[in-house]
Amino acid sequence: MTQSIKDKIQLLRKELRKHNHTYYVLDTTSISDFDFDKKLEDLQLLEQSYPEFFDANSPTQRVGGDITKNFKTVVHKNRMYSLDNSYSKEDLLDWEKRLQKNTGVEKLTYTCELKYDGASINLSYKNGKLQNAVTRGDGFQGDDVSANIKTIKSIPLVLDDGFVSNFEIRGEIILPLDGFHKMNEERIENGEEAYRNPRNTASGSLKLQDSGEVAKRPLDCLLYHVVGDSLPFSTHMEALNSARKAGFKVPVEMKECNSIDEVFEYIEFWGEKRNDLPYETDGIVVKVNKLHFQDELGYTAKSPRWAIAYKFKAAQQSTILNEITYQVGRTGAITPVANLAPVLLAGTIVKRASLHNATQIQKLDIRINDTVFVEKGGEIIPKVVRVDFAKRSEDSIPTNYISHCPDCQTLLVREEGDAKHYCPNQFGCPTQITGRIQHYISRKALDIDGLGAESVTLLCKEGLISNYADLYDLRTAQIIPLERMAEKSAKNMIAGIEKSKEIPFEKVLFGLGIRFVGETVAKKLAKHFKSMRSLMAATYEELILVDEIGERIAQSIVEFSNDLGTILLIDRLTAYGVQLEVSETSLRGKTEKLTGNIFVVSGVFEIMSRNELKKSIEDNGGKFSSSLSKKTNYIIAGANMGPSKRTKAEDLGIDIISEADYINLIQ
Repeated sequence: MTQSIKDKIQLLRKELRKHNHTYYVLDTTSISDFDFDKKLEDLQLLEQSYPEFFDANSPTQRVGGDITKNFKTVVHKNRMYSLDNSYSKEDLLDWEKRLQKNTGVEKLTYTCELKYDGASINLSYKNGKLQNAVTRGDGFQGDDVSANIKTIKSIPLVLDDGFVSNFEIRGEIILPLDGFHKMNEERIENGEEAYRNPRNTASGSLKLQDSGEVAKRPLDCLLYHVVGDSLPFSTHMEALNSARKAGFKVPVEMKECNSIDEVFEYIEFWGEKRNDLPYETDGIVVKVNKLHFQDELGYTAKSPRWAIAYKFKAAQQSTILNEITYQVGRTGAITPVANLAPVLLAGTIVKRASLHNATQIQKLDIRINDTVFVEKGGEIIPKVVRVDFAKRSEDSIPTNYISHCPDCQTLLVREEGDAKHYCPNQFGCPTQITGRIQHYISRKALDIDGLGAESVTLLCKEGLISNYADLYDLRTAQIIPLERMAEKSAKNMIAGIEKSKEIPFEKVLFGLGIRFVGETVAKKLAKHFKSMRSLMAATYEELILVDEIGERIAQSIVEFSNDLGTILLIDRLTAYGVQLEVSETSLRGKTEKLTGNIFVVSGVFEIMSRNELKKSIEDNGGKFSSSLSKKTNYIIAGANMGPSKRTKAEDLGIDIISEADYINLIQ
């Protein structure tokens, strides 16, 4: 009897999944609404009567109802990179030349896809079942929004056999235009304010606390990338076609192109036809089709080398410049901001736009009360692109750039060759003080839970902190009396500060906010010097010998290290137990066997993946490079290595070794 009930439940689930896929992915009907609802009701009754057969991925779970007050942060197994943008055919031709140089292959094939304007999502599957759904976040980690994602009926919760067992698939959560307009009609009828645009509405929907509310919204999911170890596909197109057959909604508009000229034809076609689509798109994504070339090309610090986004021309609108104000950054950099008469641009109301620096203001000859044209750079960040001089009044006054800091009134400085003005009052300028602490606690740095930008501003205002070392002196009793602070909030803040002492050295180094030392540079410095003490003792000459550390960075580190206030702060952080040296655990298994050697990896390998080879090279003191040069010592050659790359390696006298040779080398 029990087995019979179980079989009936599984059969109903399978039927309902099939009908869902037919309707929401294939856009056709295989059953009437009445019959579908009847089967769903039958399944709900059976699951209620036999709770031992509960399945979180059952079709009955799509209606939502879970309440999520705090979305759990999840570290991405595979980082979610952003794409480099291009705005012309010349940009794409330059990109192709770089690809040809790095792969050693003259003729490459590409896939072209529409760039969907939504919220990025990463779906993880294990043994054919959805495990979790995580937002892009900062690329390294995002929020687990699984309960909300399960309400989107085009996303399969369970896959039929035949696809990869364990993998990730990435895409965009979108709100189709018809559904968006219908939502706004209902809101207006109810006397509520209309949503501004589909993209922001889709993104906001993912963070609603009640998944039942998310289920009411006509969200959809378009998939574009399969990620996993040892995927059984040779091309990107093959992977996506297989994903479509497995039940995922992969848009049919994607196309394989055998040349860059075919890519241009695709761009021109959709540049004209994109307004006929049922959802918003802001460009075309072009990818190298062969997966082993994607592996070989790898990534920069921010983007894959094997993909690029061609952005359609940004929309422009004219408006009035009411005022120019000036913002102070955490490093003291001054940024002029155009305060505009509100204007609707690409679905959002724009009131402010960056003017970048004094040179840009002079170049545009921009003045108060000018009529200006505004566009969104990459359709995200508003910027002023030109002035309508025909509408300028005769009594217009030229703009004079400020001479003193708007926050502390210190005389600004502008170093030779630098586009920006700076406030030199590092330890006395209020905005710089709060900005440095806010950077220190940020997600990419020490990632302190329970402490946000507003809390930092409040703590500074109340005189409880004036630098990031002061955070470790805070006590719960000092925080509770503050505005909008309760005992629980205070305890969470102190706990988060205490836990930050476990954050590894490279993130702490980035969090210190040394000018020109970004996330990637901090990793290189931490790896090379291994402790803050060694880094601060390094001379200018020693610093510029470090890989990719230039004169400007070296000089900034020397100035930071010689500042008495900085030395005292570092001493305090050391005393509090903050990680200011590389831990023994992270050094375990690492050697200096390959120090001084530069490796290029090319082709397909049997024993180690490309990423494993890269990690092994770096763990043993070597340097991984994506392109051949006179400085390259070895090229590790796998199957399908480009013939021109082999020829170039031979011409340069570079040792060509196999995967087995490399393993022997490190052993």
